[in-house]
Amino acid sequence: MTRLGIDFGTSNSAVAVATQGEVRRIPIERGAETLPTAVFFPEDGSDMRIGRSAADALIEGEDGRYMRALKSVLGTPLFHEKRLIAGRRRTLADVVTAFLRSAKSRAEATAEVRFDRVLSGRPVHFHSADPGRDAQAEADLRACYAAAGFADVAFMFEPEAAAIASRGDADETGLVVDIGGGTSDFTLFRRRAGGVEVLGSHGIRLGGTDFDRTLSLAFAMPELGMNGELVRTLGEGRLPVPRQIYADLATWPMIPFLYTRETGREVEDLVRHAVDRTRLSRLKTVIRDHLGHDLAFAVERAKIAANRQERDAAIDMSLIEPGLRVPMPASAMTGVLGDFREPLRLALYQTLMQAGATPGAVDHVVLVGGSSLMRLVSEVAVEVCPQARISRAEAFTAVVDGLALAAQ
Repeated sequence: MTRLGIDFGTSNSAVAVATQGEVRRIPIERGAETLPTAVFFPEDGSDMRIGRSAADALIEGEDGRYMRALKSVLGTPLFHEKRLIAGRRRTLADVVTAFLRSAKSRAEATAEVRFDRVLSGRPVHFHSADPGRDAQAEADLRACYAAAGFADVAFMFEPEAAAIASRGDADETGLVVDIGGGTSDFTLFRRRAGGVEVLGSHGIRLGGTDFDRTLSLAFAMPELGMNGELVRTLGEGRLPVPRQIYADLATWPMIPFLYTRETGREVEDLVRHAVDRTRLSRLKTVIRDHLGHDLAFAVERAKIAANRQERDAAIDMSLIEPGLRVPMPASAMTGVLGDFREPLRLALYQTLMQAGATPGAVDHVVLVGGSSLMRLVSEVAVEVCPQARISRAEAFTAVVDGLALAAQ
């Protein structure tokens, strides 16, 4: 029986199989080898949509619940809490199971093969500072695969899969730097004639969604009233605007849970007491019209533009208020994201230490994952391993290619 390789990612997912060393990526999204790890539940109770179809429903303004970055809540109590989603009480475990079941059925329909066995990628650490929660996250994901119809579920560290798929010179030492949507993972390996020998792996809970969240809080949320002040109902003086609603609005998995009557009433009260009512009224618009994901996409687009050094990089907030744009030049973005350099640098050194290797022993650094396209990632890699050549693997398919090769 063929074992299916699945890269279930925070931002994007892919599936593949391999035969005699040849990888076949199975398109589970029309015209694409990957699909966004996103779902949309229509308010009318019709079938759940996944991937680009989910994003299209959001963009077109259909009534329903859009959800993304579900992987980041594995291992947390939130994953098993029942919430009202499109008229039904569901858990996020139910949502992930439905996504995996849909991916499985699409792969089977395309390949005309039944897949009962799966090799899934997983980060080295779902939760880098909590071994108990990390173990729970894998147990959660395993249970979702089983509920989706897989009888045999195995896991492999994502950077190790990317190492298997990487290309390079024989007898070289390579370092995979895999920066995904929710985690950063690293594997030091030795390439030999018979394949790849893994020397050590390490990972931290830091990824592209953290970059987006930080940029949103720094550039977008102040335009919605964050850091503002409130007039006291009784007495003199002023109070700061509470920050928690902005923190949730800047965090992909939390956005859908802000669209409640309670949050609406809270924001109404903030507007009534705001010193700057214009900005707080924008927050009211976001909550009332369910524009949180639109704003998150706008921040993501601005991040990509700034990373490409585009002069007019800006967060387009015109859906909230006509003509509202917040400039985000590359220099400003670099400054805001500067605090991420040190944890990435330390993680690279930790990977080398675990393997008993020095930076000079690394011949080749392989950058993997969508967020590895950020300049700060390659700059840190060069800083730590200045003698190594730097190359980019297939950013969105290197992991699934390695999983397919390992699965055969």
